[in-house]
Amino acid sequence: MQKILKQSNQSKNIKFRIYQVVKSYQLYILLIPALIWLALFCYYPMYGLVIAFKDFKIRRGILNSPWANPIFKFFEQFFSTSIAKTVIVNTLLLSAYQLLFTFWVPIVFALLLNQIKRPMLKKTIQTVSYAPYFLSNVVLVSVISVLFSANGIINNIIVENGGTVKLFTSQAQYFRPMYIGSTIYQTMGFNAIIYIAALTNISPEYYEAAMIDGASKLKRILYIDIPLIMPTVILMFILSLGNIMTIGYEKAYLMQSPANTTVSEIISTHVYKVGLQSAQYSYATAVGLFNSVVNFIILFLANLLSKKTADISIF
Repeated sequence: MQKILKQSNQSKNIKFRIYQVVKSYQLYILLIPALIWLALFCYYPMYGLVIAFKDFKIRRGILNSPWANPIFKFFEQFFSTSIAKTVIVNTLLLSAYQLLFTFWVPIVFALLLNQIKRPMLKKTIQTVSYAPYFLSNVVLVSVISVLFSANGIINNIIVENGGTVKLFTSQAQYFRPMYIGSTIYQTMGFNAIIYIAALTNISPEYYEAAMIDGASKLKRILYIDIPLIMPTVILMFILSLGNIMTIGYEKAYLMQSPANTTVSEIISTHVYKVGLQSAQYSYATAVGLFNSVVNFIILFLANLLSKKTADISIF
């Protein structure tokens, strides 16, 4: 009898889910273009990862190119070179510093912006803050060059105040601070949008009760805003950890100079150089695959830890 009831409940649940899908068919129709884009540009290209295990020849194509002998030939080639340690360490350090100095800035910005009560002023500040996100890296690096080059505005100010010219754009010691500083400028406002949305969803009743109890703005931020957006913060932190080995090559490559390659050569720039400039496609794919696997492992472990400790996870 219990088995029959269980099967009946399962049948009802399936019918209810089908009914929900049919009822919301317009939303699923709107989802189709996004799914097609995802399949074409995110999943279909993954077929090319097999190049990492083949001696890829352009004329012969992926299927007809011979398998590498041994199968992990290009992975061994990467780890046997002196550049492997350099690019891995540089990538990890740059990613770690970027996460350390950039992750909390959008949160603080969103919390401060949430305290502004004048809608027009709030919208203006928000618009101005996320506008730099839409600047191309070429434009951004050009602005950095104008400001920090030997004849740039910053050096002119330093010289006028009795200092000496500093080679910000070429010396290795300035690469990471300039890269991270420009990233904060470029992404602060845009990354704050999700936290602003989370703060907007907080019920006004919490603030009203806190104000009745005499809580100051700082206490309202500490005891209402931060705890209620913490699930969003944790999820974003997990996603950030999952991308700790992923740094776009564009800005790092544009900011490179012969004098700072000891710190600016990262995995993505190395893949770009050996893959597109030197046409070592199999080797470049192997390095990129290694990078993606490490990212996935870090993402999985971070998600598992968050699920065990805070009961918050993305999967």
